[in-house]
Amino acid sequence: MRICLLSWEFPPRIVGGIARHVFGLAKALVKKGHEVGVVTLDFPGTPDYEEIEGVKVYRSKTEVGHPNFLTWAFLFNHFLEKRLATANRDMNFDIIHIHDWLVAPAGIAFKHLLKKPLVCTMHSTEHGRSTLHGPDSYMIDGMEWWACYEADRAIVTSNSMQGEVCGHFHVPREKTDVVPNGIEVEKYDLEVDRWATRRRYGVGDNDKMILFIGRLVPQKGVEYLIRTASRIGWRFPEARFVIVGEGWMRSHLEWLANQTGQRWRINFTGFIPDSELVALTKGADVMVVPSVYEPFGIVALEAMAARVPVVASQVGGLAEVVEHDKTGVHVYPRSPDSIAWGVERVLSDQGYRDWLVKNAYETVTKRFSWQAIGEQTAEVYKKALKGDNS
Repeated sequence: MRICLLSWEFPPRIVGGIARHVFGLAKALVKKGHEVGVVTLDFPGTPDYEEIEGVKVYRSKTEVGHPNFLTWAFLFNHFLEKRLATANRDMNFDIIHIHDWLVAPAGIAFKHLLKKPLVCTMHSTEHGRSTLHGPDSYMIDGMEWWACYEADRAIVTSNSMQGEVCGHFHVPREKTDVVPNGIEVEKYDLEVDRWATRRRYGVGDNDKMILFIGRLVPQKGVEYLIRTASRIGWRFPEARFVIVGEGWMRSHLEWLANQTGQRWRINFTGFIPDSELVALTKGADVMVVPSVYEPFGIVALEAMAARVPVVASQVGGLAEVVEHDKTGVHVYPRSPDSIAWGVERVLSDQGYRDWLVKNAYETVTKRFSWQAIGEQTAEVYKKALKGDNS
């Protein structure tokens, strides 16, 4: 098959998890013998066209900008459509696969122009992220509905997400396919200097490093982790918190960290590159994923691949990725006491920690490799090409 993957973010433009997802999927499909073209936005220092590990990457120049994100999104769809036309002349796509609402206008336009099937992956929904508030939020919700309506097949990353999409958008269940996110497990098999990495972030050799990686936004629940600092610090005086990521809540979260009286334990790193993330993850004593809304939870998979125990909120797809008392520890969302209990459970029992790590690594290599995800996604494409809604 000749496959077009359409995404507004793609490395090195990394905003959330979609960029890594699209890159991993593209490489897996190429390894299965398919031709894959990724159409995405430009990024400073990157060429308009390049091939990366067999993936043909077409980048679109966004010639008109705007300070309002939604306005900019509709503008960049116009330029993506032009780039899609160029890419299609080169590749003559059999199928178009869009990722989230941000590229829906361009993808839907080309579905009708080329008379080719459209597949959409819903990584999350505005309804789930924010419960809808104000005109912008309702407009995004409408765009997500439109993407699901126009798609021949809709992919969701978890059973929880399937229920959300089918229930909220009234999408027939038989039109949806559950295909989880994948991960490059081998990326975490490299040797790193664990102690040197920890020292770069103010964590000593005898300290306990509690790691969070994600966007600093309400749905990630970072504030509930920060509120555990006093309790965990009392039980483990050597505890250190490393908060990785950027987001509009950062200043509030730093203020909250100051209010705990434990600010000296908490390091906000901001954005760090992928190569450093691998080393930092492998250096952690526990990964905490305190989300209040999480359709999947790729960070949990990354920790499992890095052989780091996971403490995760029992919400959405995250609760499906992490199995309580087998591959990680479930805690209640929005509960600092529960999160603290989970962290203490892991840090206080080395045998239990080793048990979780062993089971988690076996699970991630069997169920969440990109090879497996690529095969499942290719089957969805075949259904779309046949017009199969069963």
